[in-house]
Amino acid sequence: MSSGSNPAKPKLACEIAADRVLVGRLAEDGRSLEACAARELAPGSVIPDLVEGNLRQREAVSAALRAALSSVGARSHDVIAVVPDAAVRVVLLEFDTLPADSEEAAGVVRFRMKKSLPFDVEKARVSYHAQKSSEGVRVVAAVALASVVEDYEAAFRDAGFSPGVVLPSMLAALGAAEGQRPTLVVKVDARTTSIAILNAEQLQLFRTLENTRGVTITGEQLAEEVYPSVVFFQDTYHLNIEKIFVAGLSDTGSAAPALRAQTGAEVQELVSSSQLGVSTGGSVPRWRMAGVVGALIS
Repeated sequence: MSSGSNPAKPKLACEIAADRVLVGRLAEDGRSLEACAARELAPGSVIPDLVEGNLRQREAVSAALRAALSSVGARSHDVIAVVPDAAVRVVLLEFDTLPADSEEAAGVVRFRMKKSLPFDVEKARVSYHAQKSSEGVRVVAAVALASVVEDYEAAFRDAGFSPGVVLPSMLAALGAAEGQRPTLVVKVDARTTSIAILNAEQLQLFRTLENTRGVTITGEQLAEEVYPSVVFFQDTYHLNIEKIFVAGLSDTGSAAPALRAQTGAEVQELVSSSQLGVSTGGSVPRWRMAGVVGALIS
């Protein structure tokens, strides 16, 4: 969801989560962060939702954004804005073909989503990426109510920054994952569990589930939520998951045995120490930074 005309990718990314804002600045090598910061938000400041206003205390959110972004020594005011997964619907759509004209193609994508959304698609922001598949074209589409996106953008502008790109947290986080072989990515936050499966550098499955347990979810509960998606992928593509990345849990190791038992795959934290950068000094927990890191290093 690009709202700017500058083709240069920002060196700053900031995620607005339900309980805090998280910020990172990309290092010159383009593969890691050289600074990061976080600021907590009062409970109820942000209530992620598809149709209702998300920022219940926008002034407080803007103040947290200003403080966090300023603390990382931002040289530019251009920023990638990462928003909660519960605020954006991400879907995979299959087409035989898509029109070559981008505006016409966008209209076709909008039409396909028209009956599956809890709001009028004509009042939405829609962004999509087309991938060639064996059956034709697979489209990864992100759609959010324009008023919801504009509220997040306004908070950044009130803080003195320009959100040229807006991404849902899970799609941003996928930038930190390698997807050459069948790879499962699981990201947990306070309200949702997002599941993605990558293979041959393509997104082949994406689901966002309501998560009433938040980050206190156990490894067994997480494996139970993930299992239907794993089975669907295996039955559809006749492939087995070979690697699993987990984000959003303070102890990835607690989930590893249950996930490994289902798939036999290696389980590791999505954000590595090298991606977060040695100079950040552990100022922000690595498991919270998947959206920011992925948005910057992708």
